[in-house]
Amino acid sequence: MQTPSVKLLLVYPDFTESDTPRKHSGGNYSEGLASISAVLKKAGVGVSLLHLLYEHDKDQFLEKLKGYDFDLIGFSVRTTAFEYVKKLAGWAKEATGKFLFCGGYHPTLVPDEVLAADGVDAVCIGEGEYPVLELCQRFWQKDEDFYRIQSFHFKTPEGGVIRNPVRPMLENLDELPIPDFDLFDFDNLTASKTGSALVMMSRGCLFSCTYCGNSQFRNVYPNRKRYARFRSFENSLLYLKTLLQKHPYIQFLNFRDAIFNMYDDWFYGFMEVYKKEIGLPFTCNLRLDIMTEETVRVMKEAGCYLIDVGVESGDEEIRHKYLKRMMTDEQMIHAFSWFHKYGITSLTYNIVGLPFEDLHKALKTIKLNVKLNPDKVIPNIFYPYPMTILADIARKAGFVPDVIEPGTKVPLKQEQFPEHEVLFASYYFLTFLRLYRFAGKLPGALGRGFSRMCDGVFVGRLTPRKALVKLYEGADKCNKGLRRTVSKRLPGVYMWLRRRRNKIAAA
Repeated sequence: MQTPSVKLLLVYPDFTESDTPRKHSGGNYSEGLASISAVLKKAGVGVSLLHLLYEHDKDQFLEKLKGYDFDLIGFSVRTTAFEYVKKLAGWAKEATGKFLFCGGYHPTLVPDEVLAADGVDAVCIGEGEYPVLELCQRFWQKDEDFYRIQSFHFKTPEGGVIRNPVRPMLENLDELPIPDFDLFDFDNLTASKTGSALVMMSRGCLFSCTYCGNSQFRNVYPNRKRYARFRSFENSLLYLKTLLQKHPYIQFLNFRDAIFNMYDDWFYGFMEVYKKEIGLPFTCNLRLDIMTEETVRVMKEAGCYLIDVGVESGDEEIRHKYLKRMMTDEQMIHAFSWFHKYGITSLTYNIVGLPFEDLHKALKTIKLNVKLNPDKVIPNIFYPYPMTILADIARKAGFVPDVIEPGTKVPLKQEQFPEHEVLFASYYFLTFLRLYRFAGKLPGALGRGFSRMCDGVFVGRLTPRKALVKLYEGADKCNKGLRRTVSKRLPGVYMWLRRRRNKIAAA
């Protein structure tokens, strides 16, 4: 097709409930948007980004919109921001009348729900680079087959809906241009301010954890068996060298691939070339049940300073029966012993508020972390993402309300695990982790007695959990404000503390 002289505005709502209108820089890099932009710009499409760092009211949003020249507007939509995007889409359509579409995880999982929103003309399902390019080309040409673009669902002028099949995903990631890092105000991203960059060498995941959307994203494609893909070594190095040439201050790389050690051949080969050609300290996500001590040793030699691992639940019944994560406690303990042996900082992700969980089962997750002894621990509250297997299990059990309001902290409504108990378990997860670690250092009976006392406080009926939740929320607000101030106004101090915390030697 001929090069289109069309302009696309991408809108990226990128904030949490705690972000305020005082936030004028920062935010997160989006690999998906950068990749779409690279493909479109290569074909001559004009692309700009409205990166929203806090929730705007109507006047604020429309004032921002006036600063852009565009023919089409595309919204990146995550599940927890959908209610807000619906408002933005309505305002944008009312003010501009421009063709408006949505893409991302939420439209891929529940396209009909997104397409039904006022102002939305179409939704893109799955990877968007080439479907969006075709949309721009046909829009510019006023092509009569405009409504027949694969991977798009459209509202028609007559009020109907056209649902086109999803095109096969691109199996060779090397065919994509290097992402358009310049789409973002890259130097002012949150990660950039601390000398870090988020990068991805792959797409997809081999595994089917029930709480994760990957198991359902895979199923939208006709060539789903090729869902988990990596760039070649050469293309991966080109990606990284392009980024570092543009932003030479980057000192840390954060690989955001779903599972960095999915394929042994790729993993060991890439670690070797990375060590020789890049050599920067890096972090990544690992899957414990497919790793060995050799995995950890090789990563350490290549510069890995932090490994992220999903523990999720310390209750084996929940982990195996409901999460479909078949790793055992013993496998995890062995893996963490290797992290400690090679001096790599470890971080665990944990979930509380899972279907059929209660305080006693949540406590098992804390105690498993005590045995693993990670350097960092992140507790998250379960969210039933649409179309995931675990969300369906929770819905059939009657735990999911008809509407989850924006800002809801505990989405599931479970009689055996009420909201204030889930918040207590999440907020005081680290506190009890430290207490149990302290108990382990005490001699014999004294340690066991202190541990039993902690059990009683965590699950006991007399513990004032509602009051403790309110106390935590107030203190946390002050702490986050202080951390943001230090990273913004004293980035040198922040980076020194980061190196010290992660045991990284100065360059």
